[in-house]
Amino acid sequence: MDVHEALYTTRMMRRMRPDPVPLETQCRILDAAIRAPNGGNTQRWHFLAIDDPDHKARLAELYRECRELEYRDIAAGGLGRTVQGEDAGHTETMRKIKASGAYFTDHFEEIPLLIFVFAIDDHGGANIYPAIWSAFLAARAEGVGGVMSTVLRYAEDTVTDMLGVPVEQGWRMTAMLAFGYPLGRWGVAANRRPVHEVASRNHWSHPFGAEVHEPLWSAPAEASAEAPLNGA
Repeated sequence: MDVHEALYTTRMMRRMRPDPVPLETQCRILDAAIRAPNGGNTQRWHFLAIDDPDHKARLAELYRECRELEYRDIAAGGLGRTVQGEDAGHTETMRKIKASGAYFTDHFEEIPLLIFVFAIDDHGGANIYPAIWSAFLAARAEGVGGVMSTVLRYAEDTVTDMLGVPVEQGWRMTAMLAFGYPLGRWGVAANRRPVHEVASRNHWSHPFGAEVHEPLWSAPAEASAEAPLNGA
């Protein structure tokens, strides 16, 4: 797969088939993840794979409880509101994301593979998020979709106790990654503000110097009919 295709079409896929992700595929995903850059090559990360049905059932209960807490905080903080200059297209995108999020929550037990990511002294995520993104790119190359969630951090103590995480050593949950073969199709992310609207040069108020009105990569003609159905 061309690197630009992976970069442009790797989306957060929340609707997944229950088919298992083969162990060798999991190995390739995580082997790519651990090649990511990290400060001082400290490699203070741990990836805990979950595919046990009983574990997933308990985590599903917790996830639904935590999802309600997240919605409460979103409503209180206005995180879901559009900002000045955003249009109806953004509103529609957010509606689709919320719908796919609801599907993910309702079908949590069916997710074939969960990977909890833990780190030490990485509160800003500078050392772990490149590895997470590498995992998603590697999954895309394997035809596997994925999504990152931090919802279960609302119940971090319960989750870490359940999974036997040695928190006394400083390990903290960064995120939960869910992987599976997607029900939707891959496609270039829509409703993105163009480069020249979010970039500047030499001074915040100065123009970037070029305008990019369309994605600079597009799918081959034979694949152009594929439209993203459930990503963001």
